[in-house]
Amino acid sequence: MTLPDLGPLWLTLRLAAVTTLLLVFLGTPLAWWLAHTRTRAKAVVEAVTALPLVLPPTVLGFYLLVLLSPNSALGGFWLSLTGTTLTFSFIGLVLASSLYSLPFMVQPLQSAFEAQGLAPLEAAASLRASPLDAFFTVATPMAVRGYLTAIVLTFAHTIGEFGVVLMVGGNIPGRTKVISIQIYEQVETINYAAAHGLAALLLGFSFTVLLGVYSLNRRFPVHVG
Repeated sequence: MTLPDLGPLWLTLRLAAVTTLLLVFLGTPLAWWLAHTRTRAKAVVEAVTALPLVLPPTVLGFYLLVLLSPNSALGGFWLSLTGTTLTFSFIGLVLASSLYSLPFMVQPLQSAFEAQGLAPLEAAASLRASPLDAFFTVATPMAVRGYLTAIVLTFAHTIGEFGVVLMVGGNIPGRTKVISIQIYEQVETINYAAAHGLAALLLGFSFTVLLGVYSLNRRFPVHVG
């Protein structure tokens, strides 16, 4: 039996890891702001953040393809700076995946921060803790369950992406060919045995990751004020 090419699997894991790490840094301040702001713009920002949940992946992928193309301001600047395009590249996949998975990082974190209330932060301030110190020593430990949920959902969601990555990255082996595209390619060529092997591998891996994270999540006690 011919073993399936595992290159797309490693590329997928790399994409999911980079995207998740990037969104931890970008999603945390956005979720914190959404949890505490009282501005009327909050509803607009929440709606924009949640768009990938309801927008068809091909629609989002099309607009990202236009935004990142060499003919756009962003894509043209990147091309002049690096000599490479954002479209049909790994960096382009990271940008597209980050936008597509943004709500899976932001919403659990926002809920975790909102559940804390202001009392713990006010108590930290009364002990002369700076806002930044209070965030890292009080708010972050209290939001550990939110972080675990956000990380696992973002990672798993990125692994399963198809429409967005296909539109932005295409199907270039070693550069943009992720496992979801590889499975589709095997099905399209009626190679169901290879498709089944890859799908079963991805299913088993995803289930193991989810089971491990949620089991670990149950061990963390709920922090109250």
